[in-house]
Amino acid sequence: MKAVIQRVSQAEVRVDGKVTGSIGKGLLVFVCALPGDDISDSRVMAAKIANMRIFRDENDKMNLSVLDVDGEVLVVSQFTLGADIRKGTRPSFSCAMSPDLAEKEYENFLGEMRATGVRNVEAGIFGADMKVSLLNDGPVTILADTAIWNRKKDDRS
Repeated sequence: MKAVIQRVSQAEVRVDGKVTGSIGKGLLVFVCALPGDDISDSRVMAAKIANMRIFRDENDKMNLSVLDVDGEVLVVSQFTLGADIRKGTRPSFSCAMSPDLAEKEYENFLGEMRATGVRNVEAGIFGADMKVSLLNDGPVTILADTAIWNRKKDDRS
């Protein structure tokens, strides 16, 4: 599972002109399920995101999590994170999980994110043409990939 995590002052997602998710201070998370992902990837990713210390403390150090600041999370499915751009100039999306399976993993991730205790978890609509707006805070943008975390330490290059 891959994710792009952005610290935001506010964010919202619209589908057909209607807001499907909107948050204030918190995290905007774009997420992509990859072949082989399962509920354990969703659980690990959600826990990592909820506890990631990327908000400023009283000393202006990134030392607080979204839980610590009583922030919110907006989750948007984004299969394009699974793009393979090694060949040519047109991305291949064959590395992303098939849509029927990916929707289940997206729902698993939403459930796991809500289970972390984050005050409010909002969402886009899987597979929809979404318009996302945000006010980046920092900016702070983190890339996360459970496949990298799951490799053995000696396998990492």
